[in-house]
Amino acid sequence: MQIATEDRTDSFRVLGVRVDAVQIGDVIQKMDEWIERREAGHTIAVTGMHGVMEAMHEEEFGRILEGASLVVPDGYPLVVLGRRQGFALARRVYGPELMEAFCEETARKGYRHYFYGGAEGVADELARRFARRFAGMEIAGTYCPPFRALTEAEEREVCEKIKASKADVVWVGLSTPKQERWMARVREALGVPVMVGVGAAFDFHTGRVAQAPRWMRENGMEWFFRLVSEPQRLWRRYLVNGSEFAWLVMLEQLGLRKF
Repeated sequence: MQIATEDRTDSFRVLGVRVDAVQIGDVIQKMDEWIERREAGHTIAVTGMHGVMEAMHEEEFGRILEGASLVVPDGYPLVVLGRRQGFALARRVYGPELMEAFCEETARKGYRHYFYGGAEGVADELARRFARRFAGMEIAGTYCPPFRALTEAEEREVCEKIKASKADVVWVGLSTPKQERWMARVREALGVPVMVGVGAAFDFHTGRVAQAPRWMRENGMEWFFRLVSEPQRLWRRYLVNGSEFAWLVMLEQLGLRKF
């Protein structure tokens, strides 16, 4: 298996963070090419306002995003900012939708999928549901990590299991920035063509957590639905970081500050 080579798409910058100007169909095509070429080590960061602000607050995380094979705009504000820079972005690259669309479009190719993340039993349930929905899709394995940092021995063991599974794609359902850090750390050890951080997609697709209605997701209102649904967990992300994001973007758009 070859090591990944960079074949980046057109991109734009939001507060200094690279965002690739792609849509779901473009991402599926890229993933398909990487798997067919048997290249190892590609990572996809599905990024919105939260990811951009994490990169603003932590230089190391900014470097992780810069090193990802694709940083896709999973957030209405990023879509709008991309349009302002001349890119014809019709919609966001919504992580749960990307996951579903890729599995549906490539099921007959027999790609092997590994599901890493979620609470106990969630990855197993997701694998069962997708295997029933998408005929031809192969399940390489599942793993639900504990809610603590893995020891070096544990991480080594997990990496060996995933590598032995001969997975074509690893879906990582942790959260930002945890999932991006993990992918960057293990990308060379796994020997897997592509890893995709899809956040809460595991919970959404198993019905464990309710998704916002489609009209809210498509019009920049998903944050409000999620805030109301999980205020204790998400208030800082959307009220504090969201306000800072809006302020900094305004300064950047007015040319008063560069990042």
